[in-house]
Amino acid sequence: MALTFYRKYRPKTLADLIGQDEISEVIRNAAKSDRLAHAYLFYGPRGTGKTTTARILAKIANCETRISDKKFYDTGEPCNKCRPCLEIDSGRALDVVEIDAASNRGIDEMRNLKEGIKLSPTSYKYKVYIIDEAHQLTKEAANALLKTLEEPPEHAIFILATTEYDKLPATIISRTQRFNFHKAPLKLLVEQLQRIAVAEKIKTEKPALELIASSAEGSFRDAESLLEQVASFEKEVTLSATERVLGKAGLNKTGALSRKLLEGNLEESIKFIESADEGGSNMVQLTKDLIQYLRRTLSLHFDPNILSVFERELTEDELKEMKEQSKLINLERHVPLIKSLIKAYSEMRYSPFPIVPIEVAIIENLGSHN
Repeated sequence: MALTFYRKYRPKTLADLIGQDEISEVIRNAAKSDRLAHAYLFYGPRGTGKTTTARILAKIANCETRISDKKFYDTGEPCNKCRPCLEIDSGRALDVVEIDAASNRGIDEMRNLKEGIKLSPTSYKYKVYIIDEAHQLTKEAANALLKTLEEPPEHAIFILATTEYDKLPATIISRTQRFNFHKAPLKLLVEQLQRIAVAEKIKTEKPALELIASSAEGSFRDAESLLEQVASFEKEVTLSATERVLGKAGLNKTGALSRKLLEGNLEESIKFIESADEGGSNMVQLTKDLIQYLRRTLSLHFDPNILSVFERELTEDELKEMKEQSKLINLERHVPLIKSLIKAYSEMRYSPFPIVPIEVAIIENLGSHN
């Protein structure tokens, strides 16, 4: 069975990690100076490289080339050629234990971990425990883990990964080195998708890759999975094919609808909605995207400097269009419009006729000004 894109193109060194430069640098420097900690906490949105970094760290700690070659040791990277590196990459390493706390969250699992960690590694220098979704641990399991973190054996390294940092007990957080993983900017996601497309000999259009990257919401894993999904349905990853497969309109189309609404063009707005519905667009997703677009436009109207924040999520052309639309904002007309769209969104998710709530919201708001 062929590997999925997100597994095939998973980073194998710290240098390969995209968008997490500070984290890479800190871990690399710690490896160079032989100061790897015994407990780490990686937290941040899904698909940003937490588990991948944990595996790279496990390789760095156990890489045989680093032990035998002082010059290579100073690179702070794994060699990806020695037995431990290859075994960890393939998931066959007995001394690297990955625990999914979402399904192994009880005190019994932590007690087994506590007993197992007393034993020396079978063939590596360090025994590495990677606990994914750590916030899912029960209170009793977290307390059992805490005792192990307080006095870990010299041969053990713990790496906790979570998407919900605030749900972890402060007692556990305080005993770890903490690293915050950030969502990837749109530009970096598109560049990664382009690299994969070239490697896989997939013909693509840049707007299609931008739509995929936008849909991934800062997650490399999601972006790579979506690219594979579209490529498996269509020979060429075009914008129209991507919209059809994802059931999501490109941001340019969302921007076009936003402009019609802000200009108060009721007839053209309704035509747009009807055409999108007939074309098979997901009306719930379209409404959600429209609310996000108008929310950003409203923010930009009050604070032009917020443009620098949106640069991570939007292309240069999209930013230019949004900036132009922010000049059309009228508080008395457009704040109620956004509120109506939010209400429509909540209603249409459970309606057998999802187009009706958004049409009614548009007619109620634009009709009264025509």
